[in-house]
Amino acid sequence: MRAVCWKGKQHVQVDRVDDPMILMGGDAIVKISSTAICGSDLHLYNGYMPTMQKGDILGHEFMGEVVDVGPQVRNLRVGDRVVVPFPIACGRCASCREGLTSLCENSNPNAHIAEKMLGHSPAGIFGYSHMLGGFAGGQAEYARVPFADVGPIKVPEELTDDQVLFLSDIFPTGYMGAEMCDIQPGDVVAVWGAGPVGQLAIASAKLLGAERVIAIDRFPYRLEIARSRAGADEVLNYEEIDVLDALKLLTGGRGPDACIDAVGLEAHGHGPLFAIDKMKQRLRLETDRPTALRQAIMACKNGGIVSVIGVYGGFVDKFPIGSIMNRSITLRTGQCHVHRYLPKLLAHIQNGDLDPSFIITHRMSLDDAARGYDTFVHKADDCLKVVLTT
Repeated sequence: MRAVCWKGKQHVQVDRVDDPMILMGGDAIVKISSTAICGSDLHLYNGYMPTMQKGDILGHEFMGEVVDVGPQVRNLRVGDRVVVPFPIACGRCASCREGLTSLCENSNPNAHIAEKMLGHSPAGIFGYSHMLGGFAGGQAEYARVPFADVGPIKVPEELTDDQVLFLSDIFPTGYMGAEMCDIQPGDVVAVWGAGPVGQLAIASAKLLGAERVIAIDRFPYRLEIARSRAGADEVLNYEEIDVLDALKLLTGGRGPDACIDAVGLEAHGHGPLFAIDKMKQRLRLETDRPTALRQAIMACKNGGIVSVIGVYGGFVDKFPIGSIMNRSITLRTGQCHVHRYLPKLLAHIQNGDLDPSFIITHRMSLDDAARGYDTFVHKADDCLKVVLTT
């Protein structure tokens, strides 16, 4: 089959690789119809996530048709059309039973590697390094899906791939980011990053009842999409204004009730501190650039909530723990527990409450994946989201 393979920093290519096979009784094989390039994939593309190996198959946002199932699979049949969550969950461990499926205790065969970096291991993830299981990803013609009775959700034929594909990751991720804000009537929510996850966090915050949502980014086209499609009430270009001053002005000096960091470890910024972060990251004196996270913490109102859904991989410098402690800030974060949101969010799509497909700006064939990565990483041609079809 054809698959998008990681070859090194900023180098991917479509190779011919072996077709996946049923390895365990609970496996299914999915013939992929649509897959997407995620902002998290860019961290791999840019060389910031450890334990990648040349030839690894990328991709964790995918859907398609079930073409084979193991003897223990009961919930799926050949021919079912499914979306596959990016975290792999067994459904039986303590974390899964609590609904914390991105922390599954049984799905990462390389847990010992993750423990050295993180203390404890999260779940295995499709196409996202050997630290997180070494599973082949979904930017391919076919994918093996472990614990198939737990993960994939069947989707109705009347819904298009574009409408449901993002149930695999970024719609639940954006929704969880908003949900962690405990939004109350009258709340103001600020969202750092108007990329795909940020757009869906903005839309989810409005869906959950936020009175005002403020989007923060530096690309005018992304800010326009945030305002016109996601529902942002105000937009701030951080290259044109001081974000902290602007947020105080917009909130009567109090700061937003909740702040969402939808940026993560490759945050852009300006000024001396950003230059120091870039230098330290290049020298591996810190692994992540926490520009957006620092701002979100400093901007949040006293007693407010900072929700972190941007991906971080390791360690940051100059973390404002004093601001968190002295101002009673609550910090909430996590890889999305996708499984627990799927029925609710599928219903929102079916009811017409939110159509996530508004974020798609580019469609390409799987064979054009290298061009898709280059277009996405450089924000060329006003690129917001690339969907690949097989």
